Amino acid sequence: MAQGGTLAHTSRLAEQERPNLLSHDTRQLIRTRLEAEVGRIDKEAPTRVALTYPSPYNVAMSSLGYQVVYRTIQSLPGFACERVFLPDEGDRPGASIERPLSYEGLRELGEFPIVALSVAYEIELAGLVRMLDASGIPVLAAERDEKAPFFLAGGPLTFSNPLPLTPFVDAIVMGEGEELIERCLRIIEQSGSRREACEALAAVDHVFVPSLQGETLPKPASCDNALLPATSVIRTPHTELSNMFLIEAERGCSRGCTYCVMRRSTNGGMRLVAKETILERVPADARKVGLVGAAVSDHPKIVEIVRALAEREIRVGLSSLRPDRLKDEFVEALKLGGYRTLTTALDGPSERLRDLIERRGREPHYVLAAERARKYGMDCLKLYLMVGLPGETDADIDECVKFVTELSRIVPIALGVAPFCSKKNTPLDKMPFAGVRTVEDRLERLRRGLRGRADVRPTSARWAWVEWVLAQGGAAEGLALVGAVRAGGRFADYKRAFAALGHLPNGDGYAGLATPIAPERLRLKRQLTVVGGQPVTRP
Repeated sequence: MAQGGTLAHTSRLAEQERPNLLSHDTRQLIRTRLEAEVGRIDKEAPTRVALTYPSPYNVAMSSLGYQVVYRTIQSLPGFACERVFLPDEGDRPGASIERPLSYEGLRELGEFPIVALSVAYEIELAGLVRMLDASGIPVLAAERDEKAPFFLAGGPLTFSNPLPLTPFVDAIVMGEGEELIERCLRIIEQSGSRREACEALAAVDHVFVPSLQGETLPKPASCDNALLPATSVIRTPHTELSNMFLIEAERGCSRGCTYCVMRRSTNGGMRLVAKETILERVPADARKVGLVGAAVSDHPKIVEIVRALAEREIRVGLSSLRPDRLKDEFVEALKLGGYRTLTTALDGPSERLRDLIERRGREPHYVLAAERARKYGMDCLKLYLMVGLPGETDADIDECVKFVTELSRIVPIALGVAPFCSKKNTPLDKMPFAGVRTVEDRLERLRRGLRGRADVRPTSARWAWVEWVLAQGGAAEGLALVGAVRAGGRFADYKRAFAALGHLPNGDGYAGLATPIAPERLRLKRQLTVVGGQPVTRP
């Protein structure tokens, strides 16, 4: 493999040598964003890595996992990374993008010996294809020669199904990569060829090399608890979470929701970070803090944590609020921490479906949440809902309309609605998509029933079907995506490309299928590992 020592130019030199690769507006946008960043680690090293995210800057820099990899690479002797993002608006169907260049050095992807790629969800693969095409790099790994970068991928997608990603990359780090990044980078750096690097990586636990291992996925890695919590490195106003310092309050989940990849069977369940550790890691100058995790509100010290931050005049955000955890003192603490909207998940449209997918939220929990939102002066109660669940009928939607109407008499309601997409490594794996037409009919029934009573904002049933095809698919679906993106990236292009593989947006849905039940129904006491503290036992 080519080494990175010849690429160690300064940002100033890179800008001088590449006057025509970026428009004036893009060049100014990059400069403005870099000037606004707090905490960036500027570093020169012999081997440079393109830390790449196939979504725009504002999304990528809101990703805690992406920032963890950034810190890790910048801490390694001999390595430095430069960040590369999908250009703004590049995630829109039919988008045409400028050639992606690194923010730090304005270098093209093809100039780096290694591209470290983070992928969060299925639709981002379209952004990757656009970036590769715009960079003049063969999209398929099998078609690249030794001059092309080595593509090492990872990210949240690896917990469910990275197979559609496999045609585009050389190797994939499965699961939590904190302890694998250095080993993988050094193997690639020291190998004499791409083939040699792949063979060495295939011998590393939790690393998947598609060209050698086919579709046999290794188990996702779980990092040492001593490495928790993950925290932000760079804060910037130009993100979805403007100027917010992100820190893990926990990792994983102790619950068993049947649709969720991060359920209790994943990587040993929930691992807690001690309250004292969280509070110590928050910078003195932070004015906004985001507590991150799949089940943050299940932390036994969450009320104390939120109150302590609020007393430091810090605005607090939580990535997940469970309805059965929204006790009076918790909602009061959230209000002190700057909450104006109380947000939680309704998930299933009826009690029957919530029970089927193993959600603990029951109608009395939501009524109490609405009453507490009103008591503490929240603007509204926002509920997230899935439609198109296995076995769902119009009667379930009607039950939702009736119940949300009752809640709207207590406090204003906003309803965010997303079609259900089954994921691998969950009990609902292999469940078909309900059908675009079916989902759209259910969404219209919901809108009509709640008109004037709740603000209903659904996501697209069409794009949810595209996500489902990829989530349940393999390398063939990834290859079909390439054709769809190059044809324009519109829904009709995906529909045509996936039809060749037998995928239809309005199939039979769940007709005649039995809904899987979670394998673990017993409610056993579980011991949760506390990082920096003592173990906690919770039923």
